[in-house]
Amino acid sequence: MNRRNFLKTLGFAAPIVILLGKIPRLLWGGKWEHADKSFWKEKMFFQESIDISGYSKGIIKARIDGTWQEYTIKEMSEAFRTWNTEKRQEFIEHIKTGKMPGWGGPHSGAVATYGLRRLDSRFTLNNAIKGIGLAPKDENVDAAIERLKSTYESPMPEKMDVLKSFYEDPAFFDWRKQTSLELYATPDFETHTFLNVMENPIATLVFVDIPSFELRTIARIVHPDDTTALPSEKKLLEFVNLAHEYMHGKFPRSYPLLLFYVIEEFDNTPGSKRGIRTVPGLPEE
Repeated sequence: MNRRNFLKTLGFAAPIVILLGKIPRLLWGGKWEHADKSFWKEKMFFQESIDISGYSKGIIKARIDGTWQEYTIKEMSEAFRTWNTEKRQEFIEHIKTGKMPGWGGPHSGAVATYGLRRLDSRFTLNNAIKGIGLAPKDENVDAAIERLKSTYESPMPEKMDVLKSFYEDPAFFDWRKQTSLELYATPDFETHTFLNVMENPIATLVFVDIPSFELRTIARIVHPDDTTALPSEKKLLEFVNLAHEYMHGKFPRSYPLLLFYVIEEFDNTPGSKRGIRTVPGLPEE
């Protein structure tokens, strides 16, 4: 596949993604892909297992295993930031030259959750590969949204340069957060990730690469019509949906935001680190 045809496929991917999202429900979904507990009020949900009232002080509360606990939101390490932004720039350069990027790296995170059994399984534990993105700082998100909107109709190579310009400035991002979207959960078909996060909002993110990082997070899920969400969360919901469409084309609706507030970071690189906690730093012995 040459460079031009490869870039064209990015624009044609949206209908395929939408269709793939409907296939489970069309073929067999809907009967078993639920829990005994429902979080929906008609076509909406509110995540009641998280208290974000302390966000301005860097505090988040979550109901884990039925008990409310308080956590301090932490910034990821400089090593994580350097690896993440450099790999994302490399990813974009591969796309621009027509080279198919790999599945590893910072864009593809394995998200592990637990807490609520779906009717099709005896297990509450779940792991799913998610597209993971970065969150602009609260004071930068409006500018990021405007930049994407103003270049939305630009040729794909120019749009790649816009995205790359973000990653060239690590200070642009809030390194206490990682982002994704819940593309498939609806009242008719609920993903296991959705059910677990609603019930028990704790998640780990693992990235397959060298170095290999693990983030332990409080997982926040925000419906587009959630009036209880923070203004910063609503802005991120808009930004992440827009960034998704920026690459794949227009989608029929806005999707719920998956927002991972970082509490701990581990470096799982084989040989050199092997699972050493890097954020927060360990006290001196």
